[in-house]
Amino acid sequence: MIRIALYSDTWACQSPLSCFSVIWSSRCSKTSNFPDMMRGYAPKPRKRCPIPFAKDPEGLVHSKVRRTPDRLVKGLSYIMEDEPDVNNGSQSLPPFGGGGQKRWFERGESFKLNTTMKVKVHCGFTRSSGAGMTIADMRYVKGCKYVVASGIFNPYSIIHQPTNVSVHSRKLFCFVMLVDEKILSLMKYRETVEEDIHGGLRAGIWRLIPLKHLPYNETRRNEEISKLLIHRLIPQAQYSIWVSSKMVLVADPLLILERYLWREGHSFAISQHGYHHSIYEEANASKRRKKYSRPRIDAQMKVYQSEGLEPWSTKKRVISDVPEASIIIREHTMLNNLFSCLWFNEVHLFTPLDQLSFGYVAHRLGEAFKYFMFPFCEFNSLFELHSHSWDRFEMRFGGEINVA
Repeated sequence: MIRIALYSDTWACQSPLSCFSVIWSSRCSKTSNFPDMMRGYAPKPRKRCPIPFAKDPEGLVHSKVRRTPDRLVKGLSYIMEDEPDVNNGSQSLPPFGGGGQKRWFERGESFKLNTTMKVKVHCGFTRSSGAGMTIADMRYVKGCKYVVASGIFNPYSIIHQPTNVSVHSRKLFCFVMLVDEKILSLMKYRETVEEDIHGGLRAGIWRLIPLKHLPYNETRRNEEISKLLIHRLIPQAQYSIWVSSKMVLVADPLLILERYLWREGHSFAISQHGYHHSIYEEANASKRRKKYSRPRIDAQMKVYQSEGLEPWSTKKRVISDVPEASIIIREHTMLNNLFSCLWFNEVHLFTPLDQLSFGYVAHRLGEAFKYFMFPFCEFNSLFELHSHSWDRFEMRFGGEINVA
């Protein structure tokens, strides 16, 4: 019935009959919230605040920035053997392994750190195949030290081009959009996709890189691969900014690195959540909004509670246990890469709601893992938000597209 109503809405907005344009004028307005109201809510204005950026990205000498030394984790390697999947006991899909450890003992041991340690950890891939990248794409990412990355794995997302990117940043950064093969075919249908002289595919500033061997049937879990395993997909990267596909980046990426990492000596930065501080609050909100299976969320929270994660309070050393994970700004240190692996393992083992597992992994690593949580109002100033919803997609492209 909702789809019928929205199709009627679209027809009425495009109708040449004046009576319909009068009746539906408020709903045909570009600023109308009607589609959101059909889902039971209207969006609230986003609170923004000014960001103290440096004046000119052209004046930043990134080559003089000192990398963060690896004082604790001296070496990081990955378990490459295929193992039975922890969920059903069957052989895992190549080139991905169990992600989450085969035994709970191994999972617990992976959080234990000590000085001068060399770590071998499960981290998604079990073979060094570049997740099925083409030779041209593997050659391209080898030259990427500064990366802005995103991923699209559902048919209702549209590529958004970053704005306010300086000429210097265009030359310095690789803008990588990770997709699967079905989505790439769909993009060729509805976007301007061109092949460059090196055999790569581009859509505006983005280099499109299809991943052929994705293990999950859930698009949200596959998106976590592009989000949390950038250090595996682009191993030469020194710095990365991951951006959700629903966001339009409106700030220069070099200014972002200077503001959130280099200026105060941070190596990992992420935004505070706009509403919640405790993962238990976020879990309850996720169940109310039906973001994922209630039993799965409850099971995850029971495990975290039994393993000593207390609800957030002002007595904790961190501002919040819950991030707004639509942007992750990081230097690819050994410890940050280890954190990303452990974070991905929790997503693989429990739910793809990564906001529920971030605080737990940070809690288990303790004082060793330090990160900067910047104000949510600054997060709002970094982006323009474009929700990827089926109704907007159908209104723009005139119906559903079969990507099977």
